[in-house]
Amino acid sequence: MQNKCWPQPDKIWPMEPIQTERMAASPETLPELPIRPASLKDVGGIHRLLQCYSDRDILLPRPESDIYHSLREFKVVEWNGKIIACCALQIFTRTLGEVRSLAVTPEYAGLGFGRRLVGVVEQEARQIGLSKLMALTYEVRFFSNAGFEVVEMSVLPEKVWSACINCHKFRNCDEIAVLKTLSP
Repeated sequence: MQNKCWPQPDKIWPMEPIQTERMAASPETLPELPIRPASLKDVGGIHRLLQCYSDRDILLPRPESDIYHSLREFKVVEWNGKIIACCALQIFTRTLGEVRSLAVTPEYAGLGFGRRLVGVVEQEARQIGLSKLMALTYEVRFFSNAGFEVVEMSVLPEKVWSACINCHKFRNCDEIAVLKTLSP
């Protein structure tokens, strides 16, 4: 079955920017789109975007009800009425937060939306007083470029014992943990 999010079914991750007739996206042709807090009207778009990646085992699946429950954690980028990028900040303890559900529609990959979203989440983490920000990822280079370092999962017991333990991949997790210490 072809995933409608990927016009090229044989394309493997990492995705390169896809040029389509609908949108010849480039930094020069795309306006500086604002990052904003998600609203109720965005839930369907966020869910579809995350589902594109979970269908390819790049992100863990998130039911729509979970998105409603954590909606205040999400930031989104919208273009022509469509959610093209999203990211959430989940708080685990008074010191640790997670960059979660970071996704950019394949057509807009490589245009800086992911980098900008992580920057906004990082700024919010600092503002509320978190001192560490982590992520579980397959995109180590992306997070390394943002100042994160690869760590063992054992460094993140807050994540492992509150969220990972309920994951279907718990015993065979292939995601890589990254961590960034935030300066005030």
